Amino acid sequence: MAEHHDPRRPGFPPWAGRNFRLLVGASFITGIGNSGATVAAAFAVIESGGSATDVGLVAAARTAGMVVLLLVGGAVADRLPRQRVMAVANIVNACSQALFAALVLTGHATLWQMAALTAVGGGALAFFSPAAQGLLLATVEPAHAGQAFSVYRLATNAATIGGSAVGGALVAAFGAGWVLAVDAAGFAVAAAMRARIDVAHADRGPRSGGMLRELREGWQVVASTSWLWGIVLQFAVVNGMVNAVEAVYGPLVSRESLGGAGPWGLALAAGGAGTALGAVLMMRWRPRRMLVVGTLGVFPLALPSAALALTLPAWALAAVMFGGGVAIEVFAVNWMLALHQEVPEDLISRVSAFDWLGSVALTPLALALAGPAASVFGRTRALWGSSGLVVLLSLAVLLLPDVRRMERKPRPASPQPVRTPAQDSNAAL
Repeated sequence: MAEHHDPRRPGFPPWAGRNFRLLVGASFITGIGNSGATVAAAFAVIESGGSATDVGLVAAARTAGMVVLLLVGGAVADRLPRQRVMAVANIVNACSQALFAALVLTGHATLWQMAALTAVGGGALAFFSPAAQGLLLATVEPAHAGQAFSVYRLATNAATIGGSAVGGALVAAFGAGWVLAVDAAGFAVAAAMRARIDVAHADRGPRSGGMLRELREGWQVVASTSWLWGIVLQFAVVNGMVNAVEAVYGPLVSRESLGGAGPWGLALAAGGAGTALGAVLMMRWRPRRMLVVGTLGVFPLALPSAALALTLPAWALAAVMFGGGVAIEVFAVNWMLALHQEVPEDLISRVSAFDWLGSVALTPLALALAGPAASVFGRTRALWGSSGLVVLLSLAVLLLPDVRRMERKPRPASPQPVRTPAQDSNAAL
């Protein structure tokens, strides 16, 4: 149950109580650390004599660790107090990053060790992310869910932007090992903060079977709900396209036609600034048709690849990325609101795990195929193809009746259960 805010405490809105502040503060700390550590890990591989392929392998290990354990993490987060799941995940991250830092600082880090420790971090994230999705709404009153989601995402996006910049500067000044050590300490602090979150352990219903049965229940919700599986499938491809553009095509076009890494870095920073503005916008805007507005926010993600295909000047590319950042934040907040409004609380982490799995599963494949696609079809055609896929999939989602019909509920009520086929069968007996 969300606690009431002490009105005598200055600097916070009335709905942002102690639990919410602890959750957001811990997320900001780990967000800064993670972003800096991503930069540090890449330079740790390079400084140990690794190649560009080795850097990619270590980065891919994190995604692989997350994908393998996501569904288990979702089931665990629906069984146990979510703040404890998040705290334990932070402790695991703290230990893996501390060992990573020690290996780098002593000069004994090997490629397999760095990949394995990064995979451990990804595995911890597989438990953390579904639990975070389920816990956020428990820290505020339902009437303030939209504002809470916006503030949460504003904090995490700001941490990502700031962490990348600070991490790069610290790596240059002190070396990758010390940045990894600071990240480990940040995870330890965040674990302590999350352990202090005090929310009532809601009754999530009787446990009638093991973890496999519970995962089937989560899958039944996704598979039987068109707006859920439609948007999850959409983002399996859209995220792959966006990552291929940002990690492969953007740097290449910038190096060859825009003047080097600087313009592309400016474009990425503009995109980050756009997400911040989008979060501020969503603190006040409460669209009635959440998923229609959210899906419209996906269309601008087709513009960066089009801008690169046209080789627009750096300022125009930055403007396009800024607009895309605003738009995707509109989608993200409305998507979180829809999940919490329509999915029962006892299933939210499992459903979120399937959402996360769909969001990241095709990204490694898209990254691996980006180069070959440019070789076979030409980079310009590959970029236009990326834009076309984003547009076509977004149009397909808008054709789903449940997407067009869903409306924000007029009052803060408990979510209406999305019944599984098994539940419907039991009700008929």
